[in-house]
Amino acid sequence: MSATTAYTVGEAMTSGIVTVNASAPLTEAAALMDAHHVHGLAVVDATGAVVGVLSQTDLLRARVVQHLWANLKRLAVRHVMTAPAITIPVGASLDDAAELMEQRRVHRLVVVGPDGVTPVGVLSVSDLIHVMAHE
Repeated sequence: MSATTAYTVGEAMTSGIVTVNASAPLTEAAALMDAHHVHGLAVVDATGAVVGVLSQTDLLRARVVQHLWANLKRLAVRHVMTAPAITIPVGASLDDAAELMEQRRVHRLVVVGPDGVTPVGVLSVSDLIHVMAHE
């Protein structure tokens, strides 16, 4: 469906979500962000359920906190991720998504499938702006 007719999160989200395991080294997560040109990653557990989000801001915080940066190679994603992830169902309305982003002061939501835990996409502020620009 095109952005001009997107009314649900699933219609406006970015599919092909990039995920990282909570136990992965932080350096691996940074490499994924760089390689995929994304600002955040959905963090999953061993079963594939979303447990958090790792953003560029989380990496920046690790850089600023000297004891974390000095131990960067020993840090796992779970040490600096934001948890729990703020999620939204794939069928939710864009109005609900925008309200949730505003209330929680976040720039992205992890979109979950029908089971409520498996990430299927990401809805970012940029996605909402794209829809607004084409309405």
